[in-house]
Amino acid sequence: MIIVLKSKTTKEEIAKLVDSIKKLGLKPVKFEGEERVVVHVLGDVKSDVEAHIKSMSCVEKTVRIVKPYKLASKEHHAQTTIVKVGDVSIGNGDFVVIAGPCSAESESQLMQSAEMMKKLGIKIMRASVFKPRTSPYDFQGLGIEGLKLLKKVRDKTGLFMETEVMDVRDVAIASEYVDVLRVGARNMQNYDLLKELGKSNKPVILKRGISAKISEFLMAAEYILYHGNKNVILCERGIRTFETAYRNTLDVGGVAVLKSQTHLPVIVDPSHAAGNRELIPALSKAAVAVGADGLIVEAHPDPEKALSDGEQSLYPEQLADLIKGLKPVCLAVGKKL
Repeated sequence: MIIVLKSKTTKEEIAKLVDSIKKLGLKPVKFEGEERVVVHVLGDVKSDVEAHIKSMSCVEKTVRIVKPYKLASKEHHAQTTIVKVGDVSIGNGDFVVIAGPCSAESESQLMQSAEMMKKLGIKIMRASVFKPRTSPYDFQGLGIEGLKLLKKVRDKTGLFMETEVMDVRDVAIASEYVDVLRVGARNMQNYDLLKELGKSNKPVILKRGISAKISEFLMAAEYILYHGNKNVILCERGIRTFETAYRNTLDVGGVAVLKSQTHLPVIVDPSHAAGNRELIPALSKAAVAVGADGLIVEAHPDPEKALSDGEQSLYPEQLADLIKGLKPVCLAVGKKL
């Protein structure tokens, strides 16, 4: 439920209202606008409780939020949330490209990747150090040593760094070294991890689970928002269907639905949807056309030597061609790249 307060409500009246809500076992979340304050009440608000709140002199009206994902819905926040990563804004109408290797492999590989990004004007580089692999025999990532390398590259190049966290224990340590934390598809419903990320002040990229409905995806985001972190970026990365011609089915319609249902920015991962670098340009253009706020794409200085996802990683010249090919599409839909 949303409580809209009268324009001249005093701080003392607001404090009294908030205290009353807490005593009822509910969670108040206060938002201060230029002209008035609104208070969002989280929890099961009974009709008698709503009537009591309405009777308070400082309350202008109450509005019920019908979506189960209350904080993620547009009913809660009509304006699009803009997530800031340094001087990069995601959700402000521009189209942001995040790119880099699937995994951090060495200082040399990361520096070569960073040089690729700098040359193309890409400001956020992705590289995972904790690798959730299907097989326990595959490369599992460099762990904390990888985080140290990411920070070293960031300090040398000025690029912002993004990496995946897999465990509650990863959040605090990764936050010391990188600028953006990512939740992979396998962990979308790892609720303890989501709660911990909610306590962080780092931007979080939340990927959709391989078989998750949009409502489940948004409820996962709700966990992070509920625990205090408002800097959530949703990522459509393809879902598992009957089709085997590509790795996953990119749910372009899902991106459109998300843009209509939530105020959170939405980006697309064409690499994991395609599983094949040749399909990435077409899927990326579709992402722009359907209204996505950006991409997170895999690119490697030498994909043939990549320790993970080499077949879906772009060569340096392919990444350059991708950026070039996206510009006219962005222009057509009124986005700046």
